[in-house]
Amino acid sequence: MDLSIYSVFNLILSCCLWDAEARNYNSIITVSNGGLWGVWGDIDFCPQGYVHGFSLKVEPHLVNQDDTALNGIRLYCTDGSVIESIVAPWGTWTSIQYCPKGNLISYSLRVEEHQRSGDDTAANNFQVTCEDGTRLMGQGNHWGSFGPWSRRCSSGSVCGIQTKVEGYQGRGDDTALNDLRLFCCR
Repeated sequence: MDLSIYSVFNLILSCCLWDAEARNYNSIITVSNGGLWGVWGDIDFCPQGYVHGFSLKVEPHLVNQDDTALNGIRLYCTDGSVIESIVAPWGTWTSIQYCPKGNLISYSLRVEEHQRSGDDTAANNFQVTCEDGTRLMGQGNHWGSFGPWSRRCSSGSVCGIQTKVEGYQGRGDDTALNDLRLFCCR
């Protein structure tokens, strides 16, 4: 069988981006202050509907120990499903917060800058804007500062998530969640 480079490329692309095409999305919203470490997890989409709530996996401050702060973000869809990308092992899930009306359309991430020889935590908290203008603040930690808001979904609402997480570093400094991308659907 003679496969051209174009055919091989299409085969690899269709194989590896299957999850990204599981739902037709029209834009990806990001922030500019994401952390430096980790790898991107799989993209997860609401099978139908949109995201209208979230909860955070947060490790509380550990005195004289390695803090990780924000470890995961879980999104709640209008179709009743729950979606998440890669999640680090530390911490516990906070209570769910829902938009009073409508769905999520933008977000901001609280990130601690690189501490050089100190304890890095990277992402610490997450806040969102709902379609009705309501802003919901996550129940994360306080280190770092919130960066600029993402763009709003150009049309439709948030329907998917992908997170960047640093795994266990052994004797090194663990940071857990560093960054995320949200996907918008009509």
